[in-house]
Amino acid sequence: MYRLIKPIFFKFDPENVHYFVVKRLQWFNDKFPLGKTIIRSSFDINIKGLEREVFGIKFRNPVGLAAGFDKNGEYVEALSNLGFGFVEVGTVTPMPQPGNDKPRMFRLPNDEALINRMGFNNKGVDVMAERLRLLKDRHPEIVVGGNIGKNKATPNEDAVSDYIKCFDRLFDVVDYFVVNVSSPNTPGLRELQEKAPLKKILNTLQQRNRKNDISRPILLKIAPDLTDAQLDDIIEIVAETKIAGIIATNTTISRENLATEKVLAGEMGGLSGKPVKERSTEVIKYLSEKSGKAFPIIGVGGIHSAKDAQQKLDAGACLVQLYTGFIYEGPGLIKSICKSLIR
Repeated sequence: MYRLIKPIFFKFDPENVHYFVVKRLQWFNDKFPLGKTIIRSSFDINIKGLEREVFGIKFRNPVGLAAGFDKNGEYVEALSNLGFGFVEVGTVTPMPQPGNDKPRMFRLPNDEALINRMGFNNKGVDVMAERLRLLKDRHPEIVVGGNIGKNKATPNEDAVSDYIKCFDRLFDVVDYFVVNVSSPNTPGLRELQEKAPLKKILNTLQQRNRKNDISRPILLKIAPDLTDAQLDDIIEIVAETKIAGIIATNTTISRENLATEKVLAGEMGGLSGKPVKERSTEVIKYLSEKSGKAFPIIGVGGIHSAKDAQQKLDAGACLVQLYTGFIYEGPGLIKSICKSLIR
């Protein structure tokens, strides 16, 4: 079915199509008689052999949805019913912000890729927190990750305060946190991946974490463009701050070896999809081997098939996440990966 309708979707602006599709999915899930049952019976797979326990959380399967797809936590239940073992929402910032000017998302069909420069467009952490509170009241079993960032107007020297605000506001309604300092679409954000500012953010959040009766796993999402020396710093920072793990990787600013015409490939923003697959796997493998598998890694980047997911797991990932592959291959990709992992 998805192969039939995808060419129609791909004739229209990708951002507009995204919201059209997820809103219809949510309506079908909530309002259509037997909608949830139909979605689950078509796509979901619930087998005990797929369960994973990672950083103290039980995941019903190891295939999650990456941040960026549901920026405001509006569609978590419907997306979970498609078969995802966990859904990561955000990136969210303390205050609402519109993001960058449109158009800001571009398809590269010849490369099975996307370029986006969304710029953390979201309705703010208060709106997300209330939505997730209602969700968790109804469905505490759905594992939700909160991907947190800073507002564009917040100077880097004050960035830690934005991360604290998001952390405090979401603490009771998410199962784990992801610190996003690796998006290329907020000016200066990637500078926070440097050793000193990154340690300050993570140590501050961990101090806050320890004050609570229950702590939440904190992960760091990193760019695929880091050098080996920078990855060595990441390993050291994880050990020092004692965060729960790493998400590898975010989108890339590289445009190497693209088949897409230069005008479109030259659009500013982060590139995702198949072109980032190999580099993402290299980063996972490097971190896993160099650290002696000292911490869990969630692998994301260019997963368009069960084989792609297995490569990430073989490289050292404990879980995987989809985004661009989900758009190109459709929801059947989740079940395909899960079925391939059943031993």
